[in-house]
Amino acid sequence: MGEAYIVEAVRTAGGRRDGKLKDWHPADLAAQVLNALVDRSGIDPAKVEDVIMGCVGQAGEQAANIARNAVMASKLPESVPATSVDRQCGSSQQSLHFAAQAVMSGTMDCVIAAGVESMSRVPMGLPISLPYKNGNGFYVSPGIAEEYPGIKFSQFTGAEMMADKYDLTREELDAFGYQSHQRAIAATQGGVFDNEIVPIEVENEDGTKELHKNDEGIRYDVSMEGMGNVKILAENGRLTAATSSQICDGASGVLIVNERGLKELGVKPLARIVSMTVVGGDPVIMLEAPIPGTKKALDRANMSIDDIDLYEVNEAFASVPVAWLKEMGADPEKLNVHGGAIALGHPLGASGTKLMTTLVHALKAKGGRYGLQTMCEGGGLANVTIIENLQ
Repeated sequence: MGEAYIVEAVRTAGGRRDGKLKDWHPADLAAQVLNALVDRSGIDPAKVEDVIMGCVGQAGEQAANIARNAVMASKLPESVPATSVDRQCGSSQQSLHFAAQAVMSGTMDCVIAAGVESMSRVPMGLPISLPYKNGNGFYVSPGIAEEYPGIKFSQFTGAEMMADKYDLTREELDAFGYQSHQRAIAATQGGVFDNEIVPIEVENEDGTKELHKNDEGIRYDVSMEGMGNVKILAENGRLTAATSSQICDGASGVLIVNERGLKELGVKPLARIVSMTVVGGDPVIMLEAPIPGTKKALDRANMSIDDIDLYEVNEAFASVPVAWLKEMGADPEKLNVHGGAIALGHPLGASGTKLMTTLVHALKAKGGRYGLQTMCEGGGLANVTIIENLQ
């Protein structure tokens, strides 16, 4: 089996709902990432053999194969094919896996894995809520209802179930949310994200234009007192909006090649894909799969959690990474070192390659060797990727 290398990794800065990126059509926003990958790597765009793009809300402006539409809006030639992937929040992490598998097999040498989500223009849950002619348009089929009688699948419920199962307190979750903002503030003010962010031109309400290059969701006035004053999401619950991921607009992508691609394109690798795992788990608690997924990934790679220098565990809700830390016996100082989705936003289909972009650049900055990324996904799924820093 051949190797797969990441040779470039970029993302847009996150835009809050109806914020800086609201006027960007998602195909055009994703095209900016595709262009940046080509420009920064210096490759001939015609050498890209496929674009695999994650997107969860594949409706409206994100329908009709958003990946192909992004290619048509970019500087990539028409000869470059593209396809869209939906593995819920892990969509673009799965895109990365598919891209890596393609180049490892030798059937392709150069593939872009990317993701996009405009949650301002295509609201979360839109594909589920669309009306259907027969009036029964809902993803829970009679067969599913028979297997899971009386169950209303909900990530909010799953997040609270995680907090209960792993005995996480409101104060513990608030402290994690506060830390996410503090780390994101430090990273932004220290210029840590500068090399990974593609500046996007936006127009302000007063007609002036600027380059959007700082994540818009960070709360610079965050305090533990303020965190504690936010109302809980569910009666007798522990999670709040302040300990949940932010709705976000954004795009991200990575350029993946094999050994032959490195030589033919004349590019240098940033990282090597060490291990790729995807698992299914309980679709009711839904958000727990990163734990068994991580254990399986480490076992397959013949590694322990102590071998990993940095972890990116998506902050869909604070209960997910905090439970993961406890169950894995992991070092909290290695987790989401520049903040996570609670502060930076969670642009659903774009989050997989967004987190990978941050992980690749953070490994270089910290001088670490191995990084691990995982995220919970609707339906009780989780992807896990382990990379080796080669910078």
